[in-house]
Amino acid sequence: MKRVLSIILGGGAGTRLYPLTKLRAKPAVPLASKYRLIDIPVSNCINSELYKIYVLTQFNSASLNRHLSRGYTFSGFSEGFVEVLAAQQTPENPNWFQGTADAVRQYIWLFNEWDVDEYLILSGDHLYRMDYREFINRHRETNADITISVVPMDERRASDFGLMKIDESGRVISFSEKPKGEALKAMAVDTTVLGLSAEEAQQSPFIASMGIYVFKREVLLKLLKESPERTDFGKEIIPASASDYNVQAYLFNGYWEDIGTIEAFYDANMALTQQPRPPFSFYDERAPIYTRPRYLPPTKMLDCVVKESIIAEGCILKECAITHSVLGVRTRIESGCLIEDTMLMGADYFQAMPERGSGCADEIPGLGIGKDTTIRRAIIDKNARIGCNVQIINKDNVQEAERENLGFYIRSGIVVVLKNAIIPDGMVI
Repeated sequence: MKRVLSIILGGGAGTRLYPLTKLRAKPAVPLASKYRLIDIPVSNCINSELYKIYVLTQFNSASLNRHLSRGYTFSGFSEGFVEVLAAQQTPENPNWFQGTADAVRQYIWLFNEWDVDEYLILSGDHLYRMDYREFINRHRETNADITISVVPMDERRASDFGLMKIDESGRVISFSEKPKGEALKAMAVDTTVLGLSAEEAQQSPFIASMGIYVFKREVLLKLLKESPERTDFGKEIIPASASDYNVQAYLFNGYWEDIGTIEAFYDANMALTQQPRPPFSFYDERAPIYTRPRYLPPTKMLDCVVKESIIAEGCILKECAITHSVLGVRTRIESGCLIEDTMLMGADYFQAMPERGSGCADEIPGLGIGKDTTIRRAIIDKNARIGCNVQIINKDNVQEAERENLGFYIRSGIVVVLKNAIIPDGMVI
Protein backbone atom coordinates (compact mmCIF):
# COMPACT_ATOMS: atom_id res chain seq x y z
CA MET A 1 0.00 0.00 0.00
CA LYS A 2 3.05 2.27 0.22
CA ARG A 3 2.95 2.35 -3.58
CA VAL A 4 -0.49 4.03 -3.67
CA LEU A 5 -1.39 7.73 -3.47
CA SER A 6 -4.94 8.57 -2.32
CA ILE A 7 -6.78 11.56 -3.79
CA ILE A 8 -10.14 12.55 -2.23
CA LEU A 9 -12.34 14.79 -4.38
CA GLY A 10 -14.06 17.33 -2.16
CA GLY A 11 -16.82 18.09 -4.64
CA GLY A 12 -17.99 21.34 -6.18
CA ALA A 13 -20.12 24.07 -4.66
CA GLY A 14 -22.39 21.48 -3.01
CA THR A 15 -25.56 23.09 -4.36
CA ARG A 16 -27.66 19.97 -3.65
CA LEU A 17 -26.59 20.14 0.02
CA TYR A 18 -27.22 23.88 0.31
CA PRO A 19 -27.74 25.56 2.81
CA LEU A 20 -25.49 23.17 4.80
CA THR A 21 -22.71 24.13 2.35
CA LYS A 22 -23.33 27.89 2.61
CA LEU A 23 -20.36 28.43 4.96
CA ARG A 24 -18.38 25.19 4.56
CA ALA A 25 -17.05 22.78 1.96
CA LYS A 26 -19.18 19.69 1.34
CA PRO A 27 -16.67 17.29 3.01
CA ALA A 28 -16.77 19.46 6.17
CA VAL A 29 -20.55 19.00 6.72
CA PRO A 30 -21.15 17.44 10.20
CA LEU A 31 -22.24 13.80 10.32
CA ALA A 32 -23.55 11.44 13.04
CA SER A 33 -23.27 13.96 15.92
CA LYS A 34 -19.45 14.25 16.13
CA TYR A 35 -17.93 13.43 12.73
CA ARG A 36 -17.67 15.17 9.37
CA LEU A 37 -18.17 13.67 5.91
CA ILE A 38 -14.42 13.80 5.17
CA ASP A 39 -13.74 11.48 8.14
CA ILE A 40 -15.25 8.55 6.21
CA PRO A 41 -12.80 8.30 3.26
CA VAL A 42 -9.83 9.41 5.39
CA SER A 43 -10.59 6.73 8.02
CA ASN A 44 -11.04 4.10 5.31
CA CYS A 45 -7.61 5.06 3.96
CA ILE A 46 -5.94 4.84 7.38
CA ASN A 47 -7.60 1.48 8.13
CA SER A 48 -6.36 0.25 4.73
CA GLU A 49 -2.75 1.31 5.52
CA LEU A 50 -2.89 4.14 2.98
CA TYR A 51 -1.23 7.12 4.62
CA LYS A 52 -0.53 9.51 1.73
CA ILE A 53 -3.79 11.42 1.33
CA TYR A 54 -4.62 14.60 -0.60
CA VAL A 55 -8.05 16.31 -0.43
CA LEU A 56 -9.01 18.50 -3.39
CA THR A 57 -11.52 21.30 -2.80
CA GLN A 58 -12.32 24.78 -4.08
CA PHE A 59 -15.24 26.12 -2.02
CA ASN A 60 -15.27 27.35 1.60
CA SER A 61 -12.28 25.22 2.60
CA ALA A 62 -11.39 27.05 5.85
CA SER A 63 -13.32 24.75 8.23
CA LEU A 64 -12.17 21.68 6.29
CA ASN A 65 -8.54 22.79 6.66
CA ARG A 66 -9.02 23.38 10.37
CA HIS A 67 -10.67 20.01 10.95
CA LEU A 68 -8.03 18.01 9.08
CA SER A 69 -5.04 19.84 10.56
CA ARG A 70 -6.34 19.31 14.11
CA GLY A 71 -7.44 15.72 13.56
CA TYR A 72 -4.84 13.95 11.43
CA THR A 73 -1.17 14.22 12.30
CA PHE A 74 1.18 11.33 11.60
CA SER A 75 4.46 10.40 13.19
CA GLY A 76 7.51 12.26 11.92
CA PHE A 77 9.05 8.87 11.13
CA SER A 78 6.46 8.10 8.45
CA GLU A 79 5.56 9.62 5.09
CA GLY A 80 1.93 9.90 6.19
CA PHE A 81 -0.08 13.11 5.72
CA VAL A 82 -3.58 14.44 5.06
CA GLU A 83 -3.32 17.65 3.07
CA VAL A 84 -5.94 19.94 1.54
CA LEU A 85 -5.24 21.25 -1.96
CA ALA A 86 -7.51 24.17 -2.82
CA ALA A 87 -8.09 25.36 -6.38
CA GLN A 88 -5.57 27.97 -7.39
CA GLN A 89 -4.84 30.08 -10.43
CA THR A 90 -1.53 29.54 -12.20
CA PRO A 91 0.06 31.08 -15.33
CA GLU A 92 -0.65 27.77 -17.12
CA ASN A 93 -4.26 27.51 -15.95
CA PRO A 94 -6.17 30.59 -14.76
CA ASN A 95 -9.43 28.64 -14.23
CA TRP A 96 -11.08 27.01 -11.23
CA PHE A 97 -11.56 23.24 -11.22
CA GLN A 98 -13.91 22.42 -14.11
CA GLY A 99 -14.68 18.85 -12.95
CA THR A 100 -13.27 15.84 -11.13
CA ALA A 101 -10.67 15.00 -13.78
CA ASP A 102 -9.69 18.64 -14.22
CA ALA A 103 -9.11 18.97 -10.47
CA VAL A 104 -6.64 16.07 -10.58
CA ARG A 105 -5.09 17.41 -13.80
CA GLN A 106 -4.34 20.80 -12.25
CA TYR A 107 -2.34 19.16 -9.45
CA ILE A 108 -0.82 16.32 -11.47
CA TRP A 109 2.60 18.01 -11.25
CA LEU A 110 2.46 17.45 -7.48
CA PHE A 111 1.10 13.88 -7.61
CA ASN A 112 3.76 13.02 -10.19
CA GLU A 113 6.50 13.77 -7.67
CA TRP A 114 5.51 10.69 -5.62
CA ASP A 115 7.09 7.38 -6.61
CA VAL A 116 3.88 5.31 -6.64
CA ASP A 117 2.29 2.67 -8.90
CA GLU A 118 -1.39 3.59 -8.52
CA TYR A 119 -3.62 6.54 -7.81
CA LEU A 120 -6.74 5.86 -5.71
CA ILE A 121 -9.50 8.40 -6.53
CA LEU A 122 -12.20 8.76 -3.85
CA SER A 123 -15.30 10.87 -3.26
CA GLY A 124 -15.72 13.03 -0.15
CA ASP A 125 -19.50 12.73 0.34
CA HIS A 126 -20.26 9.00 0.76
CA LEU A 127 -21.04 6.96 3.87
CA TYR A 128 -19.53 3.46 3.83
CA ARG A 129 -16.75 1.33 5.30
CA MET A 130 -14.39 -0.26 2.80
CA ASP A 131 -11.03 -2.02 2.89
CA TYR A 132 -9.27 -0.45 -0.08
CA ARG A 133 -6.55 -3.12 0.10
CA GLU A 134 -8.93 -5.71 -1.37
CA PHE A 135 -9.96 -3.23 -4.07
CA ILE A 136 -6.34 -2.43 -5.01
CA ASN A 137 -5.27 -6.10 -4.92
CA ARG A 138 -8.09 -7.00 -7.31
CA HIS A 139 -6.88 -4.19 -9.59
CA ARG A 140 -3.38 -5.70 -9.59
CA GLU A 141 -4.53 -9.31 -10.01
CA THR A 142 -6.52 -8.50 -13.16
CA ASN A 143 -3.71 -6.29 -14.49
CA ALA A 144 -6.32 -3.58 -14.97
CA ASP A 145 -5.54 -0.10 -16.24
CA ILE A 146 -8.55 1.26 -14.36
CA THR A 147 -10.74 -0.45 -11.74
CA ILE A 148 -14.14 0.95 -10.74
CA SER A 149 -15.86 0.01 -7.49
CA VAL A 150 -19.51 -0.82 -8.22
CA VAL A 151 -22.75 -1.66 -6.40
CA PRO A 152 -25.96 -3.32 -7.65
CA MET A 153 -28.70 -0.71 -8.08
CA ASP A 154 -32.50 -0.72 -8.36
CA GLU A 155 -34.33 1.06 -11.17
CA ARG A 156 -35.72 3.84 -8.95
CA ARG A 157 -32.28 5.32 -8.20
CA ALA A 158 -30.26 4.04 -11.16
CA SER A 159 -30.53 7.21 -13.27
CA ASP A 160 -28.62 9.16 -10.57
CA PHE A 161 -25.45 7.14 -11.18
CA GLY A 162 -22.99 6.12 -13.87
CA LEU A 163 -24.10 2.68 -15.09
CA MET A 164 -22.08 0.00 -16.88
CA LYS A 165 -22.20 -3.35 -18.58
CA ILE A 166 -19.51 -5.94 -17.95
CA ASP A 167 -18.45 -9.25 -19.52
CA GLU A 168 -17.94 -12.56 -17.68
CA SER A 169 -14.43 -11.60 -16.60
CA GLY A 170 -15.64 -8.38 -14.96
CA ARG A 171 -14.30 -6.14 -17.71
CA VAL A 172 -16.37 -3.02 -18.42
CA ILE A 173 -17.59 -3.04 -22.02
CA SER A 174 -19.87 0.01 -21.97
CA PHE A 175 -20.50 2.94 -19.62
CA SER A 176 -23.26 5.53 -19.46
CA GLU A 177 -23.36 8.49 -17.05
CA LYS A 178 -26.80 9.09 -15.46
CA PRO A 179 -28.92 7.75 -18.36
CA LYS A 180 -32.66 8.46 -18.55
CA GLY A 181 -35.64 6.80 -20.28
CA GLU A 182 -34.77 4.32 -23.03
CA ALA A 183 -31.04 4.85 -22.45
CA LEU A 184 -31.58 3.72 -18.85
CA LYS A 185 -33.46 0.56 -19.86
CA ALA A 186 -30.66 -0.29 -22.27
CA MET A 187 -28.19 -0.46 -19.36
CA ALA A 188 -30.12 -3.20 -17.50
CA VAL A 189 -28.06 -6.39 -17.12
CA ASP A 190 -28.17 -9.79 -15.45
CA THR A 191 -26.42 -8.90 -12.19
CA THR A 192 -26.05 -12.57 -11.21
CA VAL A 193 -22.68 -12.19 -12.96
CA LEU A 194 -21.66 -10.20 -9.86
CA GLY A 195 -22.59 -13.11 -7.62
CA LEU A 196 -26.12 -11.94 -6.72
CA SER A 197 -28.94 -14.44 -6.29
CA ALA A 198 -31.72 -14.52 -8.89
CA GLU A 199 -34.03 -12.65 -6.52
CA GLU A 200 -31.43 -9.96 -5.72
CA ALA A 201 -30.62 -9.59 -9.41
CA GLN A 202 -34.29 -9.02 -10.20
CA GLN A 203 -34.50 -6.24 -7.59
CA SER A 204 -31.22 -4.62 -8.69
CA PRO A 205 -30.76 -5.03 -12.45
CA PHE A 206 -28.17 -2.27 -12.86
CA ILE A 207 -24.46 -1.96 -12.07
CA ALA A 208 -23.72 1.51 -10.68
CA SER A 209 -20.37 3.21 -10.23
CA MET A 210 -19.53 4.37 -6.69
CA GLY A 211 -17.26 7.09 -8.06
CA ILE A 212 -14.23 5.25 -6.61
CA TYR A 213 -11.41 4.41 -9.00
CA VAL A 214 -7.90 2.96 -9.07
CA PHE A 215 -5.71 4.07 -11.98
CA LYS A 216 -2.34 2.78 -13.02
CA ARG A 217 -0.07 5.75 -12.67
CA GLU A 218 1.02 5.93 -16.30
CA VAL A 219 -2.54 5.40 -17.57
CA LEU A 220 -3.94 8.34 -15.56
CA LEU A 221 -1.08 10.62 -16.63
CA LYS A 222 -1.63 9.67 -20.28
CA LEU A 223 -5.42 10.11 -20.18
CA LEU A 224 -5.22 13.54 -18.54
CA LYS A 225 -2.48 14.76 -20.86
CA GLU A 226 -3.96 13.47 -24.13
CA SER A 227 -7.49 14.82 -23.58
CA PRO A 228 -7.32 18.21 -21.82
CA GLU A 229 -10.89 18.94 -22.94
CA ARG A 230 -12.22 16.04 -20.83
CA THR A 231 -12.87 17.46 -17.37
CA ASP A 232 -14.87 14.73 -15.59
CA PHE A 233 -14.02 11.10 -14.76
CA GLY A 234 -17.57 9.72 -14.73
CA LYS A 235 -18.92 11.61 -17.74
CA GLU A 236 -15.89 11.62 -20.06
CA ILE A 237 -12.64 9.92 -19.01
CA ILE A 238 -14.07 6.53 -17.97
CA PRO A 239 -16.59 6.08 -20.84
CA ALA A 240 -13.93 6.98 -23.42
CA SER A 241 -11.44 4.51 -21.87
CA ALA A 242 -13.65 1.39 -21.90
CA SER A 243 -12.79 0.41 -25.49
CA ASP A 244 -9.02 0.99 -25.41
CA TYR A 245 -8.06 0.08 -21.84
CA ASN A 246 -8.61 -2.83 -19.47
CA VAL A 247 -11.31 -1.30 -17.27
CA GLN A 248 -12.45 -3.69 -14.52
CA ALA A 249 -15.45 -3.63 -12.14
CA TYR A 250 -15.02 -4.50 -8.46
CA LEU A 251 -18.19 -5.44 -6.55
CA PHE A 252 -18.61 -3.79 -3.16
CA ASN A 253 -20.99 -5.78 -0.95
CA GLY A 254 -21.41 -3.53 2.08
CA TYR A 255 -23.58 -0.54 2.98
CA TRP A 256 -22.93 2.50 0.78
CA GLU A 257 -24.89 5.73 0.57
CA ASP A 258 -24.26 8.76 -1.61
CA ILE A 259 -25.34 11.61 0.68
CA GLY A 260 -25.15 14.46 -1.79
CA THR A 261 -28.69 15.81 -1.21
CA ILE A 262 -30.45 17.17 1.88
CA GLU A 263 -32.94 14.29 1.89
CA ALA A 264 -30.25 11.60 1.52
CA PHE A 265 -28.14 13.30 4.19
CA TYR A 266 -31.08 13.46 6.59
CA ASP A 267 -32.12 9.84 5.94
CA ALA A 268 -28.56 8.55 6.40
CA ASN A 269 -28.25 10.30 9.78
CA MET A 270 -31.68 9.15 10.98
CA ALA A 271 -30.89 5.56 9.94
CA LEU A 272 -28.00 5.53 12.44
CA THR A 273 -30.54 5.57 15.30
CA GLN A 274 -32.34 2.41 14.13
CA GLN A 275 -32.68 -0.55 16.46
CA PRO A 276 -31.48 -3.17 16.97
CA ARG A 277 -28.91 -2.85 14.18
CA PRO A 278 -28.47 0.28 12.01
CA PRO A 279 -27.37 -0.21 8.37
CA PHE A 280 -24.04 1.49 9.15
CA SER A 281 -22.26 1.18 12.49
CA PHE A 282 -19.64 3.42 14.04
CA TYR A 283 -18.93 0.70 16.63
CA ASP A 284 -16.54 -1.52 14.62
CA GLU A 285 -13.26 -1.59 16.58
CA ARG A 286 -11.43 -3.32 13.73
CA ALA A 287 -12.08 -0.38 11.39
CA PRO A 288 -12.88 2.71 13.48
CA ILE A 289 -14.01 6.03 12.02
CA TYR A 290 -11.64 8.74 13.22
CA THR A 291 -12.26 12.43 13.79
CA ARG A 292 -10.51 15.27 15.54
CA PRO A 293 -10.41 15.02 19.35
CA ARG A 294 -12.24 17.81 21.17
CA TYR A 295 -11.68 16.87 24.85
CA LEU A 296 -15.21 17.86 25.82
CA PRO A 297 -16.89 17.03 29.14
CA PRO A 298 -19.50 14.24 29.24
CA THR A 299 -23.10 14.98 28.33
CA LYS A 300 -25.38 15.95 31.24
CA MET A 301 -29.07 14.98 31.19
CA LEU A 302 -31.42 16.29 33.87
CA ASP A 303 -34.73 14.40 34.07
CA CYS A 304 -34.97 13.67 30.33
CA VAL A 305 -36.74 11.01 28.26
CA VAL A 306 -34.50 9.81 25.40
CA LYS A 307 -35.47 7.12 22.87
CA GLU A 308 -33.56 5.79 19.84
CA SER A 309 -31.14 8.71 19.67
CA ILE A 310 -27.44 9.49 19.34
CA ILE A 311 -26.00 12.16 21.64
CA ALA A 312 -22.47 13.53 21.33
CA GLU A 313 -20.31 14.75 24.20
CA GLY A 314 -20.55 18.16 25.83
CA CYS A 315 -24.37 18.46 25.75
CA ILE A 316 -26.64 19.86 28.47
CA LEU A 317 -30.25 18.62 28.32
CA LYS A 318 -32.94 19.69 30.83
CA GLU A 319 -36.34 18.06 31.34
CA CYS A 320 -36.94 17.38 27.64
CA ALA A 321 -38.16 14.49 25.45
CA ILE A 322 -35.93 13.35 22.58
CA THR A 323 -37.01 10.65 20.11
CA HIS A 324 -35.24 9.26 17.02
CA SER A 325 -32.81 12.17 16.81
CA VAL A 326 -29.09 12.94 16.45
CA LEU A 327 -27.57 15.58 18.77
CA GLY A 328 -24.20 17.11 17.97
CA VAL A 329 -21.46 18.35 20.30
CA ARG A 330 -22.33 21.07 22.85
CA THR A 331 -26.07 20.86 22.12
CA ARG A 332 -28.12 22.68 24.75
CA ILE A 333 -31.86 22.02 25.21
CA GLU A 334 -33.94 23.78 27.84
CA SER A 335 -36.91 22.35 29.78
CA GLY A 336 -40.24 21.46 28.21
CA CYS A 337 -38.83 20.79 24.72
CA LEU A 338 -39.95 18.01 22.39
CA ILE A 339 -37.42 16.89 19.75
CA GLU A 340 -38.48 14.22 17.22
CA ASP A 341 -36.87 12.90 13.99
CA THR A 342 -34.37 15.76 14.04
CA MET A 343 -30.65 16.35 13.57
CA LEU A 344 -29.18 19.04 15.84
CA MET A 345 -25.60 19.81 14.84
CA GLY A 346 -24.75 21.49 18.14
CA ALA A 347 -22.37 24.40 18.64
CA ASP A 348 -18.72 25.36 18.11
CA TYR A 349 -18.35 26.79 21.61
CA PHE A 350 -19.94 26.90 25.05
CA GLN A 351 -21.86 30.08 25.85
CA ALA A 352 -21.13 31.56 29.27
CA MET A 353 -24.16 31.95 31.59
CA PRO A 354 -24.12 35.80 31.69
CA GLU A 355 -24.30 35.85 27.88
CA ARG A 356 -27.29 33.51 27.82
CA GLY A 357 -29.61 36.04 29.43
CA SER A 358 -32.49 35.15 31.71
CA GLY A 359 -34.26 32.80 29.30
CA CYS A 360 -37.45 33.69 27.40
CA ALA A 361 -38.20 37.25 26.25
CA ASP A 362 -34.49 38.02 25.89
CA GLU A 363 -33.53 40.19 22.93
CA ILE A 364 -31.41 37.39 21.47
CA PRO A 365 -32.04 33.74 22.43
CA GLY A 366 -29.14 31.79 23.86
CA LEU A 367 -27.25 29.14 21.88
CA GLY A 368 -29.35 25.99 21.55
CA ILE A 369 -33.05 25.29 21.97
CA GLY A 370 -35.19 27.51 24.23
CA LYS A 371 -37.92 26.38 26.66
CA ASP A 372 -41.15 24.67 25.53
CA THR A 373 -40.02 24.39 21.89
CA THR A 374 -41.15 21.59 19.56
CA ILE A 375 -39.00 20.44 16.62
CA ARG A 376 -39.96 17.65 14.21
CA ARG A 377 -38.26 16.40 11.02
CA ALA A 378 -35.64 19.12 10.84
CA ILE A 379 -31.91 19.79 10.56
CA ILE A 380 -30.66 22.53 12.90
CA ASP A 381 -27.20 23.71 11.82
CA LYS A 382 -24.45 24.77 14.23
CA ASN A 383 -24.66 27.75 16.57
CA ALA A 384 -28.39 28.26 15.89
CA ARG A 385 -30.30 30.20 18.55
CA ILE A 386 -33.87 28.91 18.83
CA GLY A 387 -36.12 30.92 21.16
CA CYS A 388 -38.85 29.76 23.57
CA ASN A 389 -42.23 28.37 22.48
CA VAL A 390 -40.98 27.91 18.91
CA GLN A 391 -42.73 25.36 16.66
CA ILE A 392 -40.52 23.93 13.87
CA ILE A 393 -42.99 21.38 12.54
CA ASN A 394 -43.61 22.35 8.87
CA LYS A 395 -47.31 22.69 9.77
CA ASP A 396 -48.37 23.31 6.13
CA ASN A 397 -46.34 20.35 4.80
CA VAL A 398 -44.37 22.58 2.42
CA GLN A 399 -41.89 20.60 0.29
CA GLU A 400 -39.60 23.38 -0.97
CA ALA A 401 -39.07 26.91 0.38
CA GLU A 402 -36.29 29.49 0.70
CA ARG A 403 -36.60 31.85 3.66
CA GLU A 404 -32.97 32.83 4.16
CA ASN A 405 -34.01 36.21 5.61
CA LEU A 406 -35.92 34.30 8.31
CA GLY A 407 -33.10 31.83 8.92
CA PHE A 408 -34.39 28.63 7.31
CA TYR A 409 -34.96 26.63 4.13
CA ILE A 410 -37.26 23.69 3.44
CA ARG A 411 -35.90 20.87 1.29
CA SER A 412 -37.98 17.75 0.49
CA GLY A 413 -40.25 18.66 3.40
CA ILE A 414 -37.29 18.88 5.83
CA VAL A 415 -36.84 22.22 7.62
CA VAL A 416 -33.17 23.28 7.58
CA VAL A 417 -32.28 26.07 10.03
CA LEU A 418 -29.14 27.92 8.92
CA LYS A 419 -25.85 28.05 10.78
CA ASN A 420 -25.80 31.01 13.23
CA ALA A 421 -29.53 31.62 12.59
CA ILE A 422 -31.72 33.33 15.19
CA ILE A 423 -35.31 32.05 15.48
CA PRO A 424 -37.26 34.39 17.83
CA ASP A 425 -39.64 33.34 20.62
CA GLY A 426 -43.01 32.03 19.50
CA MET A 427 -42.13 31.63 15.81
CA VAL A 428 -43.99 28.87 13.93
CA ILE A 429 -42.38 27.23 10.88
